[in-house]
Amino acid sequence: MKLKNKLLGILVLLTPFSQVFSQTDSLNIRNIFDESLMNGEAYGNLRELCKDIGPRLSGSANAEKAVVWSEEKMKSYGFDKVWLEKVMVPHWVRGKSEVCRIVSDEKSLDVLALGFSVDTDGKISGEVVEFQTLQALKSAPDGSLEGKIAFLNQPMNSKLIDTFSAYGGCAGGRVAGPSEAAKKGAVAFVMRSVGLRADDFPHTGVMAHEAGVDSIPSFALSTNSAYYLAQSLEKNPKLKLELESHCKLYPDVESYNVVAEITGSEFPNKVITVGGHLDSWDVGEGAHDDGAGVIQALEILRIFKNLGMKPRHSIRCVFFMNEENGSRGGQAYADNCREREDQHVAAMESDRGGFTPRGFHIDGSENDIEYLRDWLPLLEPYNIHIMKKGYGGVDINYLRDTGVSLIGVVPDSQRYFDLHHTANDVFENVNKRELELGAASMASLIYLIDKYGMPQKLKN
Repeated sequence: MKLKNKLLGILVLLTPFSQVFSQTDSLNIRNIFDESLMNGEAYGNLRELCKDIGPRLSGSANAEKAVVWSEEKMKSYGFDKVWLEKVMVPHWVRGKSEVCRIVSDEKSLDVLALGFSVDTDGKISGEVVEFQTLQALKSAPDGSLEGKIAFLNQPMNSKLIDTFSAYGGCAGGRVAGPSEAAKKGAVAFVMRSVGLRADDFPHTGVMAHEAGVDSIPSFALSTNSAYYLAQSLEKNPKLKLELESHCKLYPDVESYNVVAEITGSEFPNKVITVGGHLDSWDVGEGAHDDGAGVIQALEILRIFKNLGMKPRHSIRCVFFMNEENGSRGGQAYADNCREREDQHVAAMESDRGGFTPRGFHIDGSENDIEYLRDWLPLLEPYNIHIMKKGYGGVDINYLRDTGVSLIGVVPDSQRYFDLHHTANDVFENVNKRELELGAASMASLIYLIDKYGMPQKLKN
């Protein structure tokens, strides 16, 4: 063990930034993991959020219950500061369950309306025209979909190991597809759910209404139902669907980001932000997306406090509101930081589920990435091996103009899109140990950033 520590010391002394890691750092990181794994409260807190409150779509009564619960929970830990930040959010309501059936054989399909979809105003029906890609839909002749229903049957690319890359390759169809279909005269839009697993859980998610284009009812089919519809169309190209939904968009309502802070002992106005989004879609319980993320952020502050670790910089936990259908919480937080003249050292977001942590993506300079990569020897004993350029997160992205690195937590992503935006995203599908490992990994990196700073902050 002494030889190992000596070799570790030699290794880090040779890094480009001459970061000198001591045995104390290894011990503190070990203590962080022990605290999370042996005394952690993340799993119990996530159970409360999911089971006592449930789904938390922005503007809903449950979202407001979640704000109250979050503020009370933060205050119960005795952090230095806890406060609410007002943000106006959309209030879209799904209404009673959607209906989708094939008219010829009265076969019902599993379906969910997309977020911000308009209702069908009774039942509507039409012949179905299938498209394999969004580009194919865009390229359809003007007027070719008059009175018809566009069916975007684009699967995620299963060849991509990083499922978030696969998601990015076809999620644009959900966002832009409805307006593109409306431009061609379609009366409705249906799409294959953005997921890889063959199952009966449709995935909802936000869509956008393009200015000047008629809004049409828009739906996602489960992967099994999309397959069934495609097979049926091969047999009967004139097949008709019947659709019904009861969605409604109400005026914006007042909501809040919920914020807690351990104030820095040396640099109270210099901030390390860590967070996730408190809101979720209105199906399931928002357990992985993003209950896990907010609870992990909260657990970081609890770990620091319980271990008596006094950060040099202020470490701030933010439960952002409205990531799913507007990202107004992230914007409001960034605006408030500018008004307070907060100086950010770094920002971290967990919004990829509570699965086994693999590392971190950094939206920052190559200098910062190399600097953070030098810490991998301290994190690799915990199977953290990814430290590379990538996306930080939707909510913290609004801090990008501050010039600080935005850090996105990277867990194993293979199961995430089985659950994402579905009724199956429930507490029972979160693994306790994986959730705790994620919180400890995040806390460890924040400990190092707080102790050693970042390149642009080293003058401190």
